Amino acid sequence: MINQKLVLVPMLVVVALTFVGFLRLLATRAAAAKVMDPTFYRTYLGAAEPEPAHIAARHWNNLFELPTVYYAACLTAFMLGAVSTGVLICAWGFAVGRVVQSAVHLTSNVPGARGGAFIIAALFLLALWVQLGIVILHA
Repeated sequence: MINQKLVLVPMLVVVALTFVGFLRLLATRAAAAKVMDPTFYRTYLGAAEPEPAHIAARHWNNLFELPTVYYAACLTAFMLGAVSTGVLICAWGFAVGRVVQSAVHLTSNVPGARGGAFIIAALFLLALWVQLGIVILHA
């Protein structure tokens, strides 16, 4: 039998990635505030923030979109005792896909590479939920 807690490890990777994203956002916005009108951050009106800060903000927002469904899947698998090899493969596949997507987003920001990593991660997440759906419907 597989240790059910193992599904929490790739989830922690995505949580760590979220904190890395937060630190990147903090650093880019601090740098932006030094070179632009600091009142921008009161209302987000006026001249746009510099591109690095905007990219970091989009990355931060992305970490609260699809990953929330991932967290729910991992916790559902754990609570139902449904962690299997397939579930772990999908959980790790999503986590690795998100790390790759984030690395591309915060460095070269090549849309094709970033989109490819997103699609791969999303497919792993879909497969994870299909497995959980089967478990739930057959309970």
